Amino acid sequence: MRLTFLGHAVLLISDIEGKYNVIIDPFITGNPAYPKDFQLPKIDYIMVTHGHGDHLGDTVELCKKYNSTVISNFEICNYLQLKGCKIHPMHVGGVYYFEFGKVKLTPAIHGSGIHEGDKVLYGGNPCGFLIKVEGKNIYHAGDTGLTKEFELLKDIDVAFLPIGGNFVMDVEDALVALEMIKPKIVVPIHYNTWDIIKADEQKFKEGAEKLGIKCVILKPGESLEI
Repeated sequence: MRLTFLGHAVLLISDIEGKYNVIIDPFITGNPAYPKDFQLPKIDYIMVTHGHGDHLGDTVELCKKYNSTVISNFEICNYLQLKGCKIHPMHVGGVYYFEFGKVKLTPAIHGSGIHEGDKVLYGGNPCGFLIKVEGKNIYHAGDTGLTKEFELLKDIDVAFLPIGGNFVMDVEDALVALEMIKPKIVVPIHYNTWDIIKADEQKFKEGAEKLGIKCVILKPGESLEI
């Protein structure tokens, strides 16, 4: 399985044989961190952690191009269905078995308002995703602050955690989260896209390694194979 970081909080999950491609929070248009020369494959599923524009991103456009299925909370799915998207609504705590693997929505401490012109629509509860694919447990935290809910996560092979501060955990809080989760590998996300979420990823890596956890810093477009 190949995990490709595409800047900000965008994660592409692909099997090596090319049977499926799943993208999380597809913020492509307007994302200064997105690798411009990256050729996105056909997307089978889109996972959306919450309704903010830097996470909902290009969901509608990708759905129309690839006939992708969106996995998100009930409210976001209802909104996207009105835009012509194929949907699979879920909610925090819910579990479903898809053709590519098992998906569970986890709590995230954040907001989820959807900006539609001059209106802000209710976007339901924000979430993270716990995904079991090919025997591996992948955790994408979405946008979240530090929460005791992390202690419920077990046997995580790779965790993608935000470290940028201001809207989400900063480096110090993300290290506390790491002590709770104890993943085999951690990859920092949601940092340095803009100055307001500037973070020292090397400081995070040093802190993770002091905890005995391998930290892999991926540049946008780089992949980790597990």
